[in-house]
Amino acid sequence: MRNSRLRRNVLSLEDFDRLAEKRLPKPLYGYVAGACEDNNSLRANREAFARYELRTRVLVDVSVRVQSCNLFGHTYSSPFGIAPMGLASLTSYRGDVVLADAGRRANIPAIMSGWSLIPLEEVAAAAPGTWFQAYLSKSKSEMDALIDRAEAAGLSTLVITVDTPAQANRENNVRVGFSSPLRPSVKLAWQGISHPRWLLNVFARTLLCHGMPHFENWHAERGTPIFSKKLNVDIAQRGHLTWSHIADIRRRWKGCLILKGILSPEDAEKADHLGIDGIIVSNHGGRQLDGAVVPLRVLPAIADKFKRGPVLLDSGIRRGTDVIKALSLGASCVFIGRPFNYAAAVAGSAGIDHAIDLMKQEISRNMAMMGVTNADQLDKSMIFTVD
Repeated sequence: MRNSRLRRNVLSLEDFDRLAEKRLPKPLYGYVAGACEDNNSLRANREAFARYELRTRVLVDVSVRVQSCNLFGHTYSSPFGIAPMGLASLTSYRGDVVLADAGRRANIPAIMSGWSLIPLEEVAAAAPGTWFQAYLSKSKSEMDALIDRAEAAGLSTLVITVDTPAQANRENNVRVGFSSPLRPSVKLAWQGISHPRWLLNVFARTLLCHGMPHFENWHAERGTPIFSKKLNVDIAQRGHLTWSHIADIRRRWKGCLILKGILSPEDAEKADHLGIDGIIVSNHGGRQLDGAVVPLRVLPAIADKFKRGPVLLDSGIRRGTDVIKALSLGASCVFIGRPFNYAAAVAGSAGIDHAIDLMKQEISRNMAMMGVTNADQLDKSMIFTVD
């Protein structure tokens, strides 16, 4: 899609959703869009933002506004980033690289998913400064090897997802015909054929230029191909992980260490005591436990307990006002997932650039409306809670 059409047809992040649904095969769109069970948490993540209203101050000189944020000694241009998204290279060509590079060019944080199809070394080389999100194996030796591999690749920020002790009940995936790895079928073949733009520009192009995609970053070695009869059971079972494993990782990993999936003040306090550098308050976009508390609601209590570094947040961010509300309630930065995936599917790097620009514009306008000249000024005094 040309830039002129993007600007004309995509006025908000939600517009990318509508376009991506047409562009992607049903199983892939369903995988990205869906959550688990009845999608209660998915809906609640969005609805929670409506419970908070913004106080404004008028007649303030807001002709110059600064929305930058500082994380781990680096000043980013805006207080939002790109969340980790598995299989991003199935929804857009070289999706992991394209997303990470867009973050680098816009100077916003980008997190690469461990459930990716491009080696972390390639992403790190293309977009230095990218964060890596790891899913840890049951085997300590494989766990250590993956951490050492990330360090050898020059990555400096490691994100450990801690809210996946068991496989989620994602009924939606079954209904749309998605599995991971994918299982060849007539229905799946028809979905590819009936979406020729995706088939040629993403899948066929990937096969021609790079061969059959594999899960590249489960362990220190290459994992399962995307087409397989069975999933590697070890990587799907993480109920063994405890705080002692996190303590071991903290001792081994010398860079910034972040825990993703914190929803309780008690866990935030444990992370603080273990020397974790930052936490991401998240319910995995509603994809793990249906009915899990909305991150925005527990954010203030968690921010009160975690003092070592920044408290970050994801799940449900779609507007500049959402970012401002999260920052006012205690977040230092937020992460956005699905919309950036859709933007890449619709228009590649140009789509992600446009999505980032939309968010920056919304945040800037909203700050002006509120009489705020610097994002650092946002705090609880700017928020009114609706009963």
